[in-house]
Amino acid sequence: MNSVLHKRQSSIVGLFLSLSVFILSCESGKVLVYPVDGSHWVNMKVLIEELHSRGHNITVIRPSSSWYITERSPLYTSITVPDGIDSLGDFIEEYFNKMLEIQRGKASTLAFLKVQMNFFSMVSNAHLIACNTVSNIIEDKELVKRLQDEQYDLVLTDPAITTGVVLAHYLKLPLVLNVRWIISSEGHFVIAPSPLSYIPAPGAGLSDQMTFFQRVKNSLFYAIVLFQDRFVVGPHYKALCDKYFDEDCDIVSLLQEADIWLMRLDFVFDFPRPTMPNVVYMGGFQCKPAKPLPEDLEAFVQSSGEHGFIIMSLGTMINSLPAETAGDIAAVFAKLPQKVIWRYLGPKPSTLGNNTLLVNWMPQNDLLGHSKIKAFVAHGGTNGVQEAIYHGVPVLGIPLFFDQFDNLVRIQTKGAAKVLKLSQLNGQTFEQMLLEVLNDDSYRTNMQRLSSLHRDQPMKPLDSAVFWIEYVMRNKGAPHLRTKAYRMPWYSYHSVDVILFLLSIAAVLTFTTVVFIRCVCRRACGKRKMKNE
Repeated sequence: MNSVLHKRQSSIVGLFLSLSVFILSCESGKVLVYPVDGSHWVNMKVLIEELHSRGHNITVIRPSSSWYITERSPLYTSITVPDGIDSLGDFIEEYFNKMLEIQRGKASTLAFLKVQMNFFSMVSNAHLIACNTVSNIIEDKELVKRLQDEQYDLVLTDPAITTGVVLAHYLKLPLVLNVRWIISSEGHFVIAPSPLSYIPAPGAGLSDQMTFFQRVKNSLFYAIVLFQDRFVVGPHYKALCDKYFDEDCDIVSLLQEADIWLMRLDFVFDFPRPTMPNVVYMGGFQCKPAKPLPEDLEAFVQSSGEHGFIIMSLGTMINSLPAETAGDIAAVFAKLPQKVIWRYLGPKPSTLGNNTLLVNWMPQNDLLGHSKIKAFVAHGGTNGVQEAIYHGVPVLGIPLFFDQFDNLVRIQTKGAAKVLKLSQLNGQTFEQMLLEVLNDDSYRTNMQRLSSLHRDQPMKPLDSAVFWIEYVMRNKGAPHLRTKAYRMPWYSYHSVDVILFLLSIAAVLTFTTVVFIRCVCRRACGKRKMKNE
């Protein structure tokens, strides 16, 4: 009896396991990921980890020169493609140092123009290399056949470097974007109405409440964006599209065909603006509760007593500062009652105090979530700003380049941060602003309010992001959420043809009425004249 019961139970368990495997195999999907390296990979990896935990199979196309994307990983299978890049690190450091000299008035206008032209050249070259890389992928017939045979459910890519979009279109696969930035602009500008009267252009460093001259500045900065799109970056992608696609298209039209835009922001952080049904906001999706610190860091933090501690990091691209600047910052830190943890890889400043710990790397999220944290001195990268909002930590921002100034302006406008420009950076201004952030409780109160608003939503941002990725898998795309506006010519989109048509009708009616009245008047005058005669 027991043996029969045991066999029956074994059969039920076996059937259950078989059904589980069947259900898992039906629900799991295949995702082809074409990422961007650097800090962009940090948040792409968060999505990959979550997709992997839900049973999806991930393949990552990585460049041979990758900084962070490892070839071997338990999360994904990798395909390594040669890209011919040595390193952008030296250029970034040199560009930063020259911009620091220029903003402090230590370089001429000619030097500024030369630096900007070098920057445009670097950006153009980076996109050209990326286009050549995807061209090599498409020309590799064995690799293309392998990608086609895998029957992926979708392509997940970051369009800051937009070659993943081209590959998805070539493979005829649904497309999901992990996005904030596209080739030269912010993603919303190519899919949603973006009035420059209250939507800041990238790089303008403005809020959504602009004076007349700020709106003039905003328009000029948007003109720079259009210049980059048209003459610096766009031609590389246009050549790629002309080479591999029969239809007339460009990179913007390919972007507009994406099924879902997973936006790395929300309207707690950003300014309210028009949007579209296929835009999903996942700001702060990479944020998570703090984990315990390593013993040495925890001991250092606890030694701060009631004063707490500060952390400083200028991101992964800038490892050091000019000696004078680093010395000024270290001297200010040395005066503080707080302890300081500073990610800094340069020579040790001579003014460094005993309260300051220099580290090569720090568990930033865990430090921001610690109960003794008082302030965050940051460069304003999206990941760091979102983590500061999540944990409610006020920020002193020192923007260096790219989107950092715009990010910091957004939280400064909400009263949760101070922004210190490079042109103003010296010991006196740094000390003044840091003490203001530390001693004025309104900064912490405002940031904690943002934190509360960010957390007050029905679904965690990461869960929402994964839901929509799986939604595209289940439905083989999401074309019903895409507007057809991008297929319209500009004059139809702005109703210029309708306005001209109506004006023409009004002109004809006006002309006809005037002619009719003149004829009637002439006739009446003629009859009156005949009577008088």
